Amino acid sequence: MTDQQPRPLKGAWGMTALLLLFMLINFADKVVVGLAAQPIMADLKLSPEQFGLLGSSFFFLFAISGVVVGFITNRVQTRHTLLVMAIIWSVVQFPMLGTVTLEMLIACRIILGAGEGPAAPVALHSIYKWFPDQLRGMPTAIIAQGSALGVIIAVPTLNWIIVNYSWHWAFGALGIAGLCWVVLWLIFGREGTLVDQPAHVAEGMVERVPYRRLLTCPSIVAACCAGFASYWGLALGLTWFTSYLVDGLGYSQTVGGNLTILPWIFGMCVVLAGGWLSQRLKKAGVSSRLSRGVLAASTVALGGCILPFVGSMPTPGLKVAFLVVGAAIGSSIYVVTPMIVSELTPQPQRAAMLAITSSIITLAGVIAPLAMGATIQNASSPVVGYEQGYVILGGLLLAGGIIGLLFIRPEADRARLAAHTVMLPVAVPARA
Repeated sequence: MTDQQPRPLKGAWGMTALLLLFMLINFADKVVVGLAAQPIMADLKLSPEQFGLLGSSFFFLFAISGVVVGFITNRVQTRHTLLVMAIIWSVVQFPMLGTVTLEMLIACRIILGAGEGPAAPVALHSIYKWFPDQLRGMPTAIIAQGSALGVIIAVPTLNWIIVNYSWHWAFGALGIAGLCWVVLWLIFGREGTLVDQPAHVAEGMVERVPYRRLLTCPSIVAACCAGFASYWGLALGLTWFTSYLVDGLGYSQTVGGNLTILPWIFGMCVVLAGGWLSQRLKKAGVSSRLSRGVLAASTVALGGCILPFVGSMPTPGLKVAFLVVGAAIGSSIYVVTPMIVSELTPQPQRAAMLAITSSIITLAGVIAPLAMGATIQNASSPVVGYEQGYVILGGLLLAGGIIGLLFIRPEADRARLAAHTVMLPVAVPARA
């Protein structure tokens, strides 16, 4: 490999495919509760606030687990942590095949959230060991699209299982899928060997920046603000979107469940296009501020301008269209945030910083389903409550997008962080 023509390692795209499948299962696990919202609420006799608690419970340990495992993954090979996570996801689905109470369902979702919290940052840290910085746009976008593909592929199948069998078997099917991935990973999973070692760093030394400097870096904080607002919308999509279609707009479970894929199809197109464009601009010499910051933050703000009009649309079809576009058009923030963090963070600290920022962003998942449940329960009608919740989301997206536009400046922040960088000897032999 030369500096002039950076290339991914041999086998990098095969690993990308495996990690795409990993994230596909990850998001199928997330969406199943929202997809089965009406049957679960009917069987367990849940109020909207109780179901909101169930939706939020997935995120109770999500952020904490992400941070803890992120620091562990600074020292442990990613292939091991990925394997343990997938085993946890799989095993925790099977209790749903028996008699289920709200308490049991919440407990299993909390454990599942703890297992899935580190998934995205660890998967990205893993693939960044296969691709140099200039070529990370597309693999980041592809892995991020495990979320959309997980929904697009799984929703029709899970919805068919829910309609023709029961929501219990939808959970069981996901457990089986998780175990299949575990087998594939045991056979094919490997660790990348690419090390981001700047030219000015001497052999046997590593760069480090105090975490307080990284966590208060304006670019990282602003990316987290935009990502938090966008994840608020994602959490509502996971928990309440199908219920809005069925309970709010009057679609059947079959039609409403199948329509659930629409935001994810649109989001997938946005993320892949955004990742491709960001990488192309970066390779062409465009600044990270423009190719990563402005590109993503402007679409987040645009989504915030669209969503307040959902309630004023005259037909259910137009309501769905405005909701889909408004909630998903800013999805490229999920691609650029880890690239910004990676650009500003020395590799020995990268796994932890990816995990910390991911955990900050996904804290929206704790609040959003609960807030929507309370809004629906206290509104004059369910449809009014849903649409009030989407106005709140629009305000958050607009604020997050503006913060991103103003403060995501990676080049300036990299120069500031350089003043606080220290060189330390490698304490232990570097792991592959």
